[in-house]
Amino acid sequence: MAKNVKLWQLYIFPFLVILAMMFFEYAKTEYVQRLPFDQIAKETNALAEITHRSMQRATVSRVIDGDTIELETGEKVRYIGVDTPETKHPSKPVQCFGREAAQKNKELVEGKEILLEKDVSETDRYGRLLRYIYLPNPEATDEAIFVNELLIEQGYGQVITYPPDVKYHPLLLQAQQQAQTEEKGLWGSCN
Repeated sequence: MAKNVKLWQLYIFPFLVILAMMFFEYAKTEYVQRLPFDQIAKETNALAEITHRSMQRATVSRVIDGDTIELETGEKVRYIGVDTPETKHPSKPVQCFGREAAQKNKELVEGKEILLEKDVSETDRYGRLLRYIYLPNPEATDEAIFVNELLIEQGYGQVITYPPDVKYHPLLLQAQQQAQTEEKGLWGSCN
């Protein structure tokens, strides 16, 4: 080691590299979150006709993981029918494709206005609202992307059903079978 190199100088380069990587990841996320509805809709078959009377409007303040969000009101919402790999479980390690699922959910809904649809149950045992999530089309009030289905269709999660909340079980199961056949997402990446 050269005599003129100070100890703090050895740390500055790695620090700058890490800072640059974090900046580029943040910039990528910001870009993807600003994708217009039409561009997201091109990637999916999870388009739905909706009626606003039976739905609640809300804004997502943050994404907790692939199947859980927090609203601006502070309420936490667990997606009905979808189970994504764990990233935040207190006693489990990060599971295969968990980070990707959380990132996709973040790209889809964080900071955006969504529509929530209740099935039968109000909350789960942890006090989280149980809902189907829709990303509304700003140009067509009767059209939305069904986020629960999209996550399963693209292999970010799998179907999980807890009766009596089974309204879209057949639709979600069909999306999962398609993802498995095409080895999308976790079906092609995880054992």
